[in-house]
Amino acid sequence: MPRPVFRLSGARPWLVIALCAPWLWSISAAAQASSAAPPWKPWHPDFRHWFRREAVYIPMRDGVRLYTEIYIPINRPGPFPILLNRTPYGVTDNRQGFCRSLRLYRALARDGYIFAFQDIRGRFRSGGHFIMNRPPRAAGERTDESTDAYDTIQWLVRHVPGNNERAGIFGISYGGWLSAMALLDPPPALKAVSEQASPGDMFLGDDFHHNGAFRLSYGFEYAAMMETNKTNFHFRFNRYDTFEWYWRLGPLANVNRLFLHGSLPSWNHFVEHPNYDAFWKTQAIWRYLQRLPRVPVPTLNVAGWWDQEDFYGPQKIYSTLERLPGHNRNFLVVGPWNHGGWAAGPGDHLGPVRFHSSTGAYFRERIEAPWFAYWLKGRGRLPFPKAAAFETGLNRWRRYSAWPPRRSRVRRLYLRAGMRLSFSPPAAASAFDRYLSNPQTPVPYYPRPIRPTYPGPKWPVWLVRDQRFANLRPDVLSWETPALSHPLAIAGDIRAHLFASTSGSDSDWVVKLIDVYPQRLPAHPAMGGYELMIADEIFRGRFLHSFRHPQPLVPGRINRFVIDLHGNDHVFLPGHRIMVQVQSTLFPLYDRNPQKFVPNIFLARPQDFITARQKIWRSRRHASYIELPVAAQ
Repeated sequence: MPRPVFRLSGARPWLVIALCAPWLWSISAAAQASSAAPPWKPWHPDFRHWFRREAVYIPMRDGVRLYTEIYIPINRPGPFPILLNRTPYGVTDNRQGFCRSLRLYRALARDGYIFAFQDIRGRFRSGGHFIMNRPPRAAGERTDESTDAYDTIQWLVRHVPGNNERAGIFGISYGGWLSAMALLDPPPALKAVSEQASPGDMFLGDDFHHNGAFRLSYGFEYAAMMETNKTNFHFRFNRYDTFEWYWRLGPLANVNRLFLHGSLPSWNHFVEHPNYDAFWKTQAIWRYLQRLPRVPVPTLNVAGWWDQEDFYGPQKIYSTLERLPGHNRNFLVVGPWNHGGWAAGPGDHLGPVRFHSSTGAYFRERIEAPWFAYWLKGRGRLPFPKAAAFETGLNRWRRYSAWPPRRSRVRRLYLRAGMRLSFSPPAAASAFDRYLSNPQTPVPYYPRPIRPTYPGPKWPVWLVRDQRFANLRPDVLSWETPALSHPLAIAGDIRAHLFASTSGSDSDWVVKLIDVYPQRLPAHPAMGGYELMIADEIFRGRFLHSFRHPQPLVPGRINRFVIDLHGNDHVFLPGHRIMVQVQSTLFPLYDRNPQKFVPNIFLARPQDFITARQKIWRSRRHASYIELPVAAQ
């Protein structure tokens, strides 16, 4: 077979000035977050003894050429399957001139694969124009991310020597979304897809919005990073505490007026599309997947319980594919990780929370590598029947024939008087707890100072931060159970049913489900009384009836808000307590709701922001509760 015709000549490596991908910041921060964890050294082989490197520009059907680095195993018998990783963050090199991402895939490299790493169009060395989350082909368009994946795989199979004409595609975060896009138009050689932490819907539950609430700090900083130039850019704040910077920013209209001046397409889209209109729907990958006649390629969906960016997406993609014929080729893995935390490090802890085993290494060696070997090499057995989940609390892997597990039963945990939680419903005719929500004094999403999202070290682990900083604030309500006498296991989907009213005409509702540790833990004294968030979500009140057509809330009217807290697999241990927190701000991760209805919050004025009197109801007729999937023991 001929050598690639687009190989770059010369063996001397060039200098690379691009910064790492955001998920690499996540996994590196996770590996360093606890000094008590045993030291872990990343894998640094001499790649020259493992692979022959080919750097090529692969032509797409419209003539645009995409920069791709190919790594062919040497001194090993073939043929080998091809594993493709497409990224907008740069095919970065180490000092040997080899792709740095290779070190993440030791188990796969040991098995024997041809790796291909590609800059997507418009980013770094690739030609073409970059469009954030480029939607599937519109009328008259010849290309999208699915066609680019198709053309790339076809080219690799035809031109790379020593391949077995079987290919897989995988990636994390944006790379996971690019992998999921390949399912829409898979080439004949594509035999396995692993979307890992892929966004599924940018308005309902992933990077830019959750239930319509705008993710301010993430949306602003990510758009600046991706669209300022072809490489990764980090906005330079003039204050150490970005909480203060965003607070001083004032209304969102000041972003373009003072800083961006209309230069970033994504920010302009945020402003122009404040509701769930066609713009957001055309970006939602699950809407295209549900139209497929069947699951086209075996698919491994990977998520982390404490993913700070894309926890909704993998579960939504998995559940969408489960409704199609061929769903026996659809798989799910969820572990105790943050965004991409399974890709590097031992995975034995996240922040101060310990799991007592190397969950990341387990995934890479016992799940990911055997799964790809089964589909691409025809070797071995599948490592689990349908879903594998790490059960936190008891800290063990569980395997399921279905997710959510069929044996779980729903129990209602009610908000009760005296700031208590109980499985018995309230009997009072009229009862509520109240707080004042002032957008001028918002609740931070973790204790200040708030550092930049990228490359800030605190962002990757904020979901496991001790929630005592918010407990007992006057604008946060906290209910809890007595200390448990027996373990309570939950496995499946969690929902909050919140009966709430506000004196304003709009409001955000934030619900947190928290595991409160005993005050005395002899084995880990520093964790005494720790409040670990197990699940959380926000809901923007204006979208109570429709995400497409928001409506003002009627001041004082009691409304029922059903808030999806997503899936989980956790055991509340004896001596622990269960806590539920409710608040109306989570800043600056989410923008401040004016609490006065305006047609477009991105155009709100300073005078639109008002203090609101919030009531959470717990009466016989309006009984607020958390729907828990209690697992059979």
